[in-house]
Formats: sequence, structure tokens, C-alpha cells
Amino acid sequence: MKLVIIAGGRGTRLGLKNIPKPMVEIKGKPLLEYHIVRAKKYGIKDIFILSGYMANVIIDYFGNGAKYGVNIKHIIEEKPLGTAGAVRQLEGTIHDRFMVLYGDVLFDIDIDSFIKYDMMYSSVATIIVHPNDHPYDSDLVEVNHNNQVINFHSKPHNNKIYLRNLVNAGIYILSPSIFKYIEKDNFSDFGQEIFPKLIAKNELIYAYNTPEYIKDIGTVNRFKKVEKDVISGKVYKLNKNYKQKAIFADRDGVLNYEVDSLKEPEELKLLPGVDEAIKKINQSVYLSVIVTNQPVIAKGFATEDILNQIHAKLETLIGENNAYIDRIYYCPHHPEKGFEGESKEYKIECSCRKPKIGMIEKAANELNIELSDSFLIGDTTVDMMTGKNAGLKTILVRTGYAGDDGRFKCEPDFVFDDFKESVEFILNSYENLYNMVNKILSNIFYEKSDPIIIVSGLSRSGKSTIAKIISIVLQNKGVSSKTLKLDNWLMDVDEREPWMTVRDRYDYENITKDIQSLLGGKKTKIYKYNEKTRKRTEQSEMLSLNPGEVLIIDGVVGLDIKYLRDISDLKFYVEVPEDIRKCRFYNYYRYKGLSENNITKLYSERQMDETELIVDTKNYSDHIINSMY
Repeated sequence: MKLVIIAGGRGTRLGLKNIPKPMVEIKGKPLLEYHIVRAKKYGIKDIFILSGYMANVIIDYFGNGAKYGVNIKHIIEEKPLGTAGAVRQLEGTIHDRFMVLYGDVLFDIDIDSFIKYDMMYSSVATIIVHPNDHPYDSDLVEVNHNNQVINFHSKPHNNKIYLRNLVNAGIYILSPSIFKYIEKDNFSDFGQEIFPKLIAKNELIYAYNTPEYIKDIGTVNRFKKVEKDVISGKVYKLNKNYKQKAIFADRDGVLNYEVDSLKEPEELKLLPGVDEAIKKINQSVYLSVIVTNQPVIAKGFATEDILNQIHAKLETLIGENNAYIDRIYYCPHHPEKGFEGESKEYKIECSCRKPKIGMIEKAANELNIELSDSFLIGDTTVDMMTGKNAGLKTILVRTGYAGDDGRFKCEPDFVFDDFKESVEFILNSYENLYNMVNKILSNIFYEKSDPIIIVSGLSRSGKSTIAKIISIVLQNKGVSSKTLKLDNWLMDVDEREPWMTVRDRYDYENITKDIQSLLGGKKTKIYKYNEKTRKRTEQSEMLSLNPGEVLIIDGVVGLDIKYLRDISDLKFYVEVPEDIRKCRFYNYYRYKGLSENNITKLYSERQMDETELIVDTKNYSDHIINSMY
């Protein structure tokens, strides 16, 4: 396949004076050189460079391409012809399908996959589309469910309609039949004129949607971002040939406010901080992927066209803050019948409806995602079960249903207030904490056959997060563990008296008795504490330890109980800056339904009857960990 690079840009917005835009240097070499080297990597050796402004700079630098192992032919336009007009100059020279790319775009994609995709269809053009961080000033592409392009929306857009964040990336594979639609020696643009003309004439154009790295360098700010990404290695890491990491998220109750059977775009409103969090994902090496059950289609409450409008609004709102979602997957099915106006073709048992993992598997296949390195953020036990079924690490948020749907008995790996806090944990803390814990645990198994680990600290300091990371590290070492939460021995809230301290609220005697029973090899009944009602429940489980299994004891008073200190092999104390802990404390009790005045009163009481006592137990610890690290 031959490659055509359109390299006529001036770089006015970049402030360039002595070189054309495609010759701007990134990490010591011209942008145009990145294109040529990448083409050679994929076996493309015949390259046409279409230039005009300061073409001599390009010709002098690249010559005939021999030093790169390619054949370069330079075509110089006498007057500006636009992207399509410039390509028209090659009529009679190119007779097979060929690739076109804009010289002011830095990219690293799996070109082989793009070519294979193009070969699936008989079309005039296959164009790459992708979500970007400035859809409001980009040309957007509208596609149908078969990825056939049905419309182009040039900027500025009609603000009365919502559009998907699918941007024309400026990389195409074209049939030579394209030439007959481009007027010779006239200025014309592919996105604004030629492609819309093809659609009007019922010619086929298909879109290849990829989250791989594709960014234009049109402004100083964009250039700086691209340069930073090249230096960090992010550019090549997002190539589909490499395994990717993803943050999967449910939609309703996680990204937007929960609405029963949301069926109109007007009903969708983003939760606070969601756009900011997705922007941070975009800046990382994680992909942002939505997986959502949408039975409104099967039930006849909404059509797929309306659902696409809802998702277009979601992408528009997020795009307003320079953020984007890499991919959205939805399940339209629902197995239960009996709804008036239901769509019978969707009333089936499918493999995509969560907690089944069809959507996750599809994403993993299409985007080359390593599931064991990825997370799922959701607000229901259905989401948590989906994540566990797929081998993802799971995070439950306290927005939406906050796990109260009661569909499945499964524990999330982590619990945070909302999507924003969850993303911050994944991007800023998880890997550092994992590495720290892994280093600490590296030798413990050679010292004792059945280690006992205590994780203690003030409430809302991140104890349970550290306890879970310990269990994940152990699992990755091939070691089984069980976690025992000391909150299960908390006194019911309505039985507490004002004079009580933290020592009185926990049943130290039965903690000792039950753990002795457990360590003695007996099955021990453990009653569950409901953190939302602040009461012990009638639910219980019979817990026992298997030989070689590590016991992790997680609780505020873990280091205050002498028996636990004496039997433990490793003692952690977890802390965070008090302003962060206080913020978590308030958010946690808002979730429980307490008023602001009651929360303030409770925080003050805990500072007096709990904080000093528990902070003193830090002295018993082997390791002090800041859970924000």
C-alpha cells in the first residue's frame, strides 16, 4: 500500500516562521520523520509527500527517502489546494487503494489492523475516527450501528443537537475512484466537502474507531501535550499491539444521577466531578470504557436511536471539560417478558447482560485489554459480580444504589465515595501502595507458616483499602487469605451511651474469644455489621481457616487489643492527613443519612473518645502507611 502525507501546513498558530508545520521538532526530530519511520515499520515503502509552503525544507531534509529505506516522491502544489485538492494531483499515478494522513497529526496505531478492517468492506473510503479532548472544535463523524458513516458535522456544531465524540482523525484509506469526486486544481477539503458529497451520492464510507494515540499539534498547548506524551512513552504504549489497562465503569448511578429507566437525553445529568475524573483517565495510560445494561430497549421504553442520543449527550457534557470516553458498550436485552410495548427480539437470555461478561470480553478483544490489570467501578452488586466474573478489581461507589440492590452476595475489593475518588485512588495510589506492601510482605512466608496480619488506624484512614491490597499481593504470590473485620463486633448504635469510648463500643471479650476459636481450627459464627444502619444484622457466616491461610484482621482497635498484638506477625498502622480523613468522615456519615449538625457533633465526640487512644497504638505497629501514598 502507498502512503500519501499531506504536508502543506504553515504552523501559524504554533508561531513557526522558518519551517513548515510538519517539520516542527518533537524530541529532536521533525514530526514528518515520525510518520515515515512508522510507515516503514509496517512495510509501507512508497510515500508521496504533498507540500507547498517552504517545500524546499522538506525536500532538503528527506530527499528521496533512501536513508530511511523508503521511496519518497515530492509533489509541490503551486497554490493551496486543501487536503482533497492536493491528493487530486495523484490521479493517474496511484491505481490501487492508498493511505492518506495529515502531516500535522502525531499518531501511533496498529496500521495492519486498520488495513485489515478496510479490506472487510467495498467502500470508497475507510476513515479513522476517535474520541478526542476538544470535540467542540473538531469535525465530528456520525455513524450507524454498522460503523457506516452517515453524516459529517463540521465545526461549529449545531448546539441544539448532541453529537457523539467521534472525530475525523485525518487518516484514511481511499479507493482511487475518489479522484472523480475531486475537482482538479480547485481548493477542497475531505471532511467538509468531499466526504459529505460521497454520502449524498450513496457511496459507502466506513469508520474505524480506535482509542490509540492520535493527536493534532495545531496549537501551542496541544503541541506541548503531544511532546510530553512522546517523552513519557505514552504514545507508543497506547498502540493496540501492546496490552492495555482500562477503567471500566457502569453508567447510571456512577457517571450520572440514577434515574429509574432513564429513557430521554434530558434525564441525564452528570454526577459532580465525573468529567474531571475522566479527564484524568485520559491523561493516564488507562482507557475509559463504559459497560451498561440498558433494558429500556427490550422493555420498549426507548429505541436504540434514543439511547445513542443519550450517549451523545453524555459524551458532549464530558467533552465540554476536554475529556472523552474511549468506548461505550451496552446490552439492550432483558429476559423477563410482560412489558407493554416490549421489543420481543431483545427478550432473550444473552451473554452480554451483566453480571455476564460479554461486554467486558468484547472490549478486551477489540481494545487488547489485560483484564487482570484493570478495574470496574459500579454502584450495584451486579457490577461487583461482573467484575469478579471477569477477573477485574472491583470498586463500589456510594452513589446510585451504593450496593443496596441486594442481587448478589459478593464483596467489592474497594469502596469509595464516588467515581472521582475511585479514579484518584487507581491513578495516584494503588500502584504505589501495592509495591510498598509487596516489598514488606516479601519475606514473611519464610518466617512463619500461618501468618497473622493486623491493619489498624483511625476510622476513615484507609484501613480496609490497605487490607485488601495485602490480600491482592498475597493472591498474586499464590497465598490464600481471609480478612476479618472488627466492625462485626461493634455495639449497635442505639445501645451506645455518651460516656463510652471506642473501647466500650467494641466487644473486646468476644473478639478475643472468637479469634481464639478460629485459630483453634473451629468453624466460628461471625455476625455481619451493617455500616449504613450502624447495627449488627441477623446475617452471619461460618468462618474457618485453612492450613497455610493468612488471617488479616482489619479494625480501628486492632492494635489496642493485647491478645491480637501478641499473636500477630505483622502490624500495620494506617493514617492520612487529618483534613482528608475529616472530609471522608463527613462524606461517609452523609451517606448514612446523618444531618450536618449530627455529623459535626459525632466528629467532635470521636476526636475526644477515640482519636488520642487509637493514635497512641501507632507505637505498636511494625509499619506506618499513609493510604494516600
